[in-house]
Amino acid sequence: MKLVTAIIKPFKLDEVREALSQIGVQGMTVTEVKGFGRQKGHTELYRGAEYVVDFIPKTKLEIGVDDGQLDAVIDAITQAAGSGKIGDGKIFVTELDRAVRIRTSESGPSAL
Repeated sequence: MKLVTAIIKPFKLDEVREALSQIGVQGMTVTEVKGFGRQKGHTELYRGAEYVVDFIPKTKLEIGVDDGQLDAVIDAITQAAGSGKIGDGKIFVTELDRAVRIRTSESGPSAL
Protein backbone atom coordinates (compact mmCIF):
# COMPACT_ATOMS: atom_id res chain seq x y z
CA MET A 1 0.00 0.00 0.00
CA LYS A 2 1.09 3.55 -0.67
CA LEU A 3 0.12 6.99 0.61
CA VAL A 4 -0.12 9.48 -2.26
CA THR A 5 0.17 13.11 -1.17
CA ALA A 6 -0.58 15.66 -3.90
CA ILE A 7 -0.24 19.43 -3.62
CA ILE A 8 -2.39 21.09 -6.30
CA LYS A 9 -3.97 24.42 -7.17
CA PRO A 10 -7.26 24.84 -5.27
CA PHE A 11 -9.41 25.41 -8.36
CA LYS A 12 -8.27 22.05 -9.79
CA LEU A 13 -9.75 20.06 -6.90
CA ASP A 14 -13.06 19.17 -8.57
CA GLU A 15 -11.32 18.00 -11.75
CA VAL A 16 -8.90 15.84 -9.78
CA ARG A 17 -11.67 14.39 -7.61
CA GLU A 18 -13.69 13.48 -10.71
CA ALA A 19 -10.67 11.89 -12.41
CA LEU A 20 -9.91 9.82 -9.32
CA SER A 21 -13.50 8.66 -8.90
CA GLN A 22 -13.52 7.50 -12.54
CA ILE A 23 -10.64 5.11 -11.83
CA GLY A 24 -12.24 3.76 -8.67
CA VAL A 25 -10.65 5.77 -5.86
CA GLN A 26 -13.22 5.76 -3.08
CA GLY A 27 -11.94 8.37 -0.67
CA MET A 28 -9.37 11.02 0.09
CA THR A 29 -8.50 13.61 2.67
CA VAL A 30 -8.39 17.23 1.51
CA THR A 31 -6.65 20.03 3.40
CA GLU A 32 -6.26 23.71 2.56
CA VAL A 33 -2.58 24.60 2.92
CA LYS A 34 -0.19 27.40 2.03
CA GLY A 35 3.29 27.10 0.60
CA PHE A 36 5.65 27.94 -2.20
CA GLY A 37 8.09 26.20 -4.45
CA ARG A 38 9.74 27.62 -7.51
CA GLN A 39 7.02 30.26 -7.71
CA LYS A 40 8.55 32.05 -4.70
CA GLY A 41 5.27 33.85 -4.04
CA HIS A 42 4.09 36.91 -5.92
CA THR A 43 3.29 40.60 -5.45
CA GLU A 44 -0.24 42.01 -5.25
CA LEU A 45 -1.68 45.48 -5.26
CA TYR A 46 -4.19 46.38 -2.52
CA ARG A 47 -5.58 49.91 -2.18
CA GLY A 48 -2.63 51.34 -4.05
CA ALA A 49 -0.02 49.59 -1.93
CA GLU A 50 2.07 46.74 -3.30
CA TYR A 51 2.87 43.85 -1.00
CA VAL A 52 4.52 40.45 -1.33
CA VAL A 53 2.54 37.25 -0.81
CA ASP A 54 5.15 34.68 0.27
CA PHE A 55 2.83 31.73 0.71
CA ILE A 56 0.41 30.72 -2.01
CA PRO A 57 -2.87 28.91 -1.21
CA LYS A 58 -2.74 25.26 -2.25
CA THR A 59 -4.82 22.15 -1.71
CA LYS A 60 -3.28 18.99 -0.23
CA LEU A 61 -4.79 15.60 -1.07
CA GLU A 62 -3.93 12.42 0.81
CA ILE A 63 -5.01 9.16 -0.75
CA GLY A 64 -4.30 5.63 0.47
CA VAL A 65 -4.03 3.27 -2.51
CA ASP A 66 -3.20 -0.36 -3.19
CA ASP A 67 0.08 -0.89 -5.05
CA GLY A 68 -1.76 -1.93 -8.21
CA GLN A 69 -3.63 1.40 -8.38
CA LEU A 70 -0.61 3.64 -7.84
CA ASP A 71 0.30 4.41 -11.46
CA ALA A 72 -3.34 5.06 -12.42
CA VAL A 73 -3.75 7.46 -9.49
CA ILE A 74 -0.58 9.38 -10.36
CA ASP A 75 -1.63 9.61 -14.02
CA ALA A 76 -5.13 10.79 -13.11
CA ILE A 77 -3.82 13.54 -10.80
CA THR A 78 -1.18 14.63 -13.31
CA GLN A 79 -3.68 14.83 -16.17
CA ALA A 80 -6.39 16.63 -14.18
CA ALA A 81 -4.18 19.08 -12.26
CA GLY A 82 -1.59 19.83 -14.90
CA SER A 83 -1.58 22.99 -17.00
CA GLY A 84 2.06 22.93 -18.04
CA LYS A 85 2.79 26.09 -16.06
CA ILE A 86 4.84 26.69 -12.96
CA GLY A 87 2.92 26.10 -9.74
CA ASP A 88 0.90 23.07 -10.87
CA GLY A 89 2.06 21.20 -7.77
CA LYS A 90 3.79 17.99 -6.75
CA ILE A 91 2.97 14.38 -5.95
CA PHE A 92 4.74 12.50 -3.17
CA VAL A 93 4.47 8.73 -2.71
CA THR A 94 5.34 7.09 0.61
CA GLU A 95 5.06 3.56 1.88
CA LEU A 96 1.92 2.89 3.91
CA ASP A 97 2.66 0.14 6.43
CA ARG A 98 -0.85 -0.40 7.73
CA ALA A 99 -4.37 0.90 7.36
CA VAL A 100 -7.23 0.03 9.72
CA ARG A 101 -10.89 0.88 9.25
CA ILE A 102 -12.10 1.89 12.70
CA ARG A 103 -15.74 0.86 12.25
CA THR A 104 -15.08 -2.76 11.22
CA SER A 105 -11.42 -3.26 12.27
CA GLU A 106 -10.58 -4.34 8.71
CA SER A 107 -6.89 -4.09 8.04
CA GLY A 108 -4.73 -3.79 4.94
CA PRO A 109 -5.96 -2.96 1.41
CA SER A 110 -9.57 -3.82 2.28
CA ALA A 111 -9.53 -0.94 4.81
CA LEU A 112 -8.82 1.58 2.07
